[in-house]
Amino acid sequence: MKKIIALLICLLVFSASQAFAEKKPRIGVLRFTNDTHAGWWRASVGRELQDMLISELASTKAFSVLERKEIDAVLGEQNLGASGRIDKSTRAKMGKIKGAKYLVAGTVSAYEEDTSGTGGGISIKGFSIGGKKEKAYMAVDLKVIDAETGEIVDNRTVEATSSSGGLALGGHIGDFGGHLAQYEKTPAGKAIRACIIEIAEYLECSMVKGKDSDCMQNYAAKESRRKEKTKQAIDLE
Repeated sequence: MKKIIALLICLLVFSASQAFAEKKPRIGVLRFTNDTHAGWWRASVGRELQDMLISELASTKAFSVLERKEIDAVLGEQNLGASGRIDKSTRAKMGKIKGAKYLVAGTVSAYEEDTSGTGGGISIKGFSIGGKKEKAYMAVDLKVIDAETGEIVDNRTVEATSSSGGLALGGHIGDFGGHLAQYEKTPAGKAIRACIIEIAEYLECSMVKGKDSDCMQNYAAKESRRKEKTKQAIDLE
């Protein structure tokens, strides 16, 4: 009897975990595009930003993130199993790859750098004193697209400003890779990191916690302030 009860408990736990997994939004992240003249942008950067956002979204444990780069390896394993050269009891089954319900697209829509000061600062063991102060501003237009209908179901502009003085941020992004690695500790790299973290946090709030959550009210207030600030920067006649 004890074994039966233990088995039932295991089945209930497994079923609950499966149900929880099914409730997670299935998303895929598209390669980022660029509408600016940012000096750090290269052909590979769109893929690097895509990878950074995938890692950040996966670290939240709130999404089922489709890793499209790994699909070829998965398909190869399935094809090998179907060839008859793999033990039937251990081979990967065909037709088990889940498709994304939503696609996340990001476009770098604005980037500005500002350097002030007269120079002449000194550097001691890597720490600068005086001299120029650098700032960077970056904006990313975010879209969430229904993969079945092509409809844009959510959109938002994410902004970040950073300076050479440092920007303390949480998040789970690892070290920058590829072309962006050389910018990791610069104002540009800090602005990029801030935007990626903000995107992931917003998507978790919007798609998982829901439109009526407290965090969405905070984002609505932030968006209102952003729009008001933008309007004030435009000189209308």
